[in-house]
This record gives sequence, structure tokens and C-alpha cells, in this order.
Amino acid sequence: MELRIEGLTKKYHEVTAVDDVSYTLTSGVYGLLGVNGAGKTTLMRMLCTLLKPSAGAIYCDEKDIFGMDGEYRRLLGYLPQDFGFYPDFTVWDYLLYIASIKGLRPAVAKERAKLLIEQVGLSKEKNKKMKKLSGGMKRRAGIAQAMLNDPQILILDEPTAGLDPNERIRFRNLISELSEERLVLLSTHIVSDIEYIAKEILLMHNGRIEMSGTAQELITAMPEKVWSIEVSKSEIDSYIKAYKISNIKAVQGGTELRLLSENPPAPNAVLETPTMEDVFLYYFGESAGEADD
Repeated sequence: MELRIEGLTKKYHEVTAVDDVSYTLTSGVYGLLGVNGAGKTTLMRMLCTLLKPSAGAIYCDEKDIFGMDGEYRRLLGYLPQDFGFYPDFTVWDYLLYIASIKGLRPAVAKERAKLLIEQVGLSKEKNKKMKKLSGGMKRRAGIAQAMLNDPQILILDEPTAGLDPNERIRFRNLISELSEERLVLLSTHIVSDIEYIAKEILLMHNGRIEMSGTAQELITAMPEKVWSIEVSKSEIDSYIKAYKISNIKAVQGGTELRLLSENPPAPNAVLETPTMEDVFLYYFGESAGEADD
């Protein structure tokens, strides 16, 4: 399975949401990393044929996806950031309803729904109404509906938005399990969502793919400019104004700052090994905190 993106562009009047993106995706997990507003959702909606590009093309095994019509959609599973559901449907009824929309035969739909409910850990909640589920459980139900047709291409838009750290870990593990022999593209603005499960990470900024590679390749390619330094509390504000700060930690006798700088920011600064959060900060110019949408 191969998805090839060529010169993909999407414009809304004077605004360019996706700007001349080209990339080739094969089986495995890809992480699309960028701040909110980077163009991730627009790109994903074009990959799902929900939006037509202003220019460029997308090919699935050398066929234009917009010409494949239903043939392509049968290969596709999609979890949008905000997916719709009838609040009074139970999890079981919701999955059977989505399965009917996707054209699955009733016997197949029941078999797939049963399997997926177990796989996403909702067996005890299958007869619970959707409106009674926690945020994490709703996202699990969303993953299940995306997997009903056993897709070869799975596209997940900010799947961990609003989840607590434990649910995020569970989600990452689930996505790793589901990725075997299929292509998975997961967008996020949270580094930890993809750092350990993505075979390649695409850094998206202002509608463009600025850099891509494995987590280690991105870290290795980053210039040596991550420093730690101990400062007094009275000095913190001046450093925040002058540098990109990735971490602030109280230590005995003062405060330790982790920051980006071309040169040592002070005589006592120590050069540190970069992390993916430092890479995020370097390319996007803001902290990669665990913020929700």
C-alpha cells in the first residue's frame, strides 16, 4: 500500500492552508506533528477526499484517489478530531449503525463490532449510551468505527485531544497494535503521542512539511543549541524574554532553565543532548507542552 502526495495545495481565498506538499507514505505509523493551525486537518481531509485540492494530486498505488471513488473509501478508515454520534445510541448500536453506512453485511458488522469492542477495551461499556462515556471511551469508540471496514489506510486527526496522560498511553499502545500491515497517519501537536510509535515524523508548519525522518534522525539533525543553566528567581524573566525556554525547574538554591541558544547563554551553561520536544521548539518556536485543543 502506497499513498503518494504530489504538489498538494489548498487555498481559501487569500489563505494557503496547505502549500505544495509532496510525500510518499507506505505501511507503518506516520506522525504529523505541528502546532494548531499548521494545516494538518486540511491535509488529512484531502487525503480522505472530503476536500478537493486547489492544485496537486494524491495517488493510491498509482491511482488518483478522487477518481477511485468508492474503491478508495473502502480502503480508508478516518477518525476526525470531532466525530459525530447519536448520544442515545449504545456503543454497540452506534457501531452497527456506522457499519450499515459503510455497507457491511449485518453478520459481518456484528462480528467486526464484537472484535473491535474487545480490542479497544469497551466490552463492559458496549451497552452504555454514548453520552455516558468518558472522553477517552468516546475516542476508543471512534477508533472502533474507523476500523469497522478493516481499512488498509487509517487516518487519525488529533486522536488524543482532551485525554489525560493515562488515556494517551493507552491510545498509543492501541494504535501500535492496529498498525500492523496497514498505513496509519496520526496528526497531533503533542510530541509524546508519536515519539515512540511513528516510523517517520513529519514536521508541518504554515502548510508545509518543513522536515521529516525518524525521531532519532530529527534529533541528530538539530544543531547543538540546547543548554541548561541555573539562575536566580530574579533572572528568570530576562531569560524568558531573550530565549526559547523548553523547561523551568526549581532546584536547591535557584531555578534550572532548559533553553535554545546559538551560543552559551552564560558562563555556567551546560550543553545538553536534544530531545524531540527541543526539536519541536526549535522548528515551531513555542513550547511543546501537553496542551489540549
